[in-house]
Amino acid sequence: MVIDEERAQTLHGLVERQARRAPEAVAVRCGGSELTYGELDARAERLAAHLAERGLGPGGRAAVALGRGTEVYVALLAVLKTGAAFVPLEPTAPEALLRHVLGDAAPGLVLTERRHRVRLADAGGADPVCLDELDLPQQEFVQPEVSPGDVACVFYTSGSTGLPTGVLVEHRNLLSAYAGWRAVYELTAEDRILQTASLEFDVFTADWVRALGTGATLVVTAYNLTLDRTADLAALPALVAEERITVMELNVRTARRLTALLTATRAGLPGVRLLTVGAEKWYLDEQLALQRLLGGDTRVLNVYGLAEATVDSTWFEVRGAAAAEGAEQVSLVGRPFPGTRAYVLGPQATPVGPGRIGEIAIAGSGLTRGYLNRPVDTARRFVRADFDPDGRVLLTGDLGVMRADGVLEFVGRAATVVGPLGANRATTVTTRVKAAARAEGALRAHSAVREAAVVEVQPVPGRRVLVGYAVPTQGSPGGVDGWSLTQYLLAELNGYSAPAAVIVVPELPRTRAGKLDRAQLPLPAPPQHTAPRSAKAGGSRKGGGKAGGGNGEGGGSGCAAIFCVLFFTFLAWVSTNGFYPGSTDLSAVPTGYHLWFGLLYFCENLAFGAGMAFLFVGLPVVLRQGRSLRLSLLTYLAVFWLLAAWWPQDNLYRLTAATDWPRETTMVYVFNIPLMLAAVIVVTFLLRKPAPPKVN
Repeated sequence: MVIDEERAQTLHGLVERQARRAPEAVAVRCGGSELTYGELDARAERLAAHLAERGLGPGGRAAVALGRGTEVYVALLAVLKTGAAFVPLEPTAPEALLRHVLGDAAPGLVLTERRHRVRLADAGGADPVCLDELDLPQQEFVQPEVSPGDVACVFYTSGSTGLPTGVLVEHRNLLSAYAGWRAVYELTAEDRILQTASLEFDVFTADWVRALGTGATLVVTAYNLTLDRTADLAALPALVAEERITVMELNVRTARRLTALLTATRAGLPGVRLLTVGAEKWYLDEQLALQRLLGGDTRVLNVYGLAEATVDSTWFEVRGAAAAEGAEQVSLVGRPFPGTRAYVLGPQATPVGPGRIGEIAIAGSGLTRGYLNRPVDTARRFVRADFDPDGRVLLTGDLGVMRADGVLEFVGRAATVVGPLGANRATTVTTRVKAAARAEGALRAHSAVREAAVVEVQPVPGRRVLVGYAVPTQGSPGGVDGWSLTQYLLAELNGYSAPAAVIVVPELPRTRAGKLDRAQLPLPAPPQHTAPRSAKAGGSRKGGGKAGGGNGEGGGSGCAAIFCVLFFTFLAWVSTNGFYPGSTDLSAVPTGYHLWFGLLYFCENLAFGAGMAFLFVGLPVVLRQGRSLRLSLLTYLAVFWLLAAWWPQDNLYRLTAATDWPRETTMVYVFNIPLMLAAVIVVTFLLRKPAPPKVN
């Protein structure tokens, strides 16, 4: 093994330093199998020599598609030692994903096992190297020159907004990120770091870089908590205790399951000093709850980042913090790691002041080269920025707020709305994401809701609506239905962009990465097919649940409105002569005009009936339009008056003498002037844009 000082400027050089420092220390452990740092480095060296003989070298790429165990880390380091970049690929991934990644990355070699060889070959993997078939001799290997700016790996994003895209990550990106993690996480060689993620996800690489770069022990779970939905989480606390784990990272879905488990068992994770949670929006009340369960000896961090900025970019810690009002509606992702900078940008792509919502942008030495084979996407997301020292930032597509204390608040993802943010990041998109975030926070605050999501969908082409999805808590008294949750949101949000419907589902659909799979959310049934209270959600997408529209109880509210109209119309008709005797007497009217006046009297009665019906059932409809509460209430009363006032007004006019000026004046100011004002209010309501929700 030939090493010079330049190797310390590369990712594999970082691990080689640890191998020289403490060759007998355990580097990787999985079940009963383990490798010391000396064994890991020596085996990687022999494999690198073999790969170089197969033509792998600087500028090349090799896919690493191995199962869980210690051998995968040998393969990753071997690829780096040849000067090539590794492409992590889960061998059990769906065939379509395998074909896409292998076709896009075009690796020169595929490092795998015999059991996966045929499947990977069928997916387009060229020149497989089965590690379990190799018997490599000890031989001298002279490593090629590798610079910090060379590509170390290609991360394929989780594909939550489309097909996975390859991100070109350089050695210096990972080294810079590692330096920031080491400082914030206070990593030492005595740490034992648990790895639960799948090979294909960027957090997998982050885990082993943190461990092997520090000289710590990486403990790999035999089961995959990210992909294996059947994995028994109840075994995790015992594993943590047995392996003396000190540091671990989980995705949000697993963290929620862990919180439920620890709450039910009253157990803890003794020995764990640091637990980080990321990959999706994690609310402050959830972070506080897990912190309380684990106690003051454990730091619980909410981390935020993207593969394009080398995994985790910001962090927020709650240890020592008390419960905060509105914690169930806010997600705090904190401050940047050392070497990273975070901004919130306005429509002109310049930083906005504290408290204002905008698009989150990341900068710093963790910013990657861009996308593989996608120069247009690279130019669109990685943009010039005069306000940043490096002059370059990543537009994340996520919305956030920089608080006055410098803490970054995550509001929502661009995928929450239909269509990308685009270059100008239109105000309308910002408003939609804010509305979805506010509604989601209110929905998950309901005592009968365990998990919630609010997204914008297209139930029919060209029509976009917010729809809520709720997972009920186990053992909710009497259960919960979509209609009641929809009405609850209308009341909680005061009509501010409340979802058109809430659908109750047993579980939220998840992607392979454990994130919310928006493409698999069920669509609400069209209004004309919505059944009372707990109708099954239909639509073209997979899934189902109990849906409730915002129009009341579906068809039930429509029947109630029709009944009100008919009842009050009939009441006005039969009581006219009692309240206004003689007002409909047509004896002095020529016979040829009787039909026309009779139709007028009927329309007056019908308008009165419609007005009274609107008084009883119209308020939710007005509130749902998203205007301010004051304007909504004024409009509700104005529509009632515009409809109902004609019956008493016309009957009184017909009974008033033309020269009875006191009575004529009174009726003008009781009826006519209010009717004009009511019309002005309705026009104002129609012209006024929906009020944006307040950010907590």
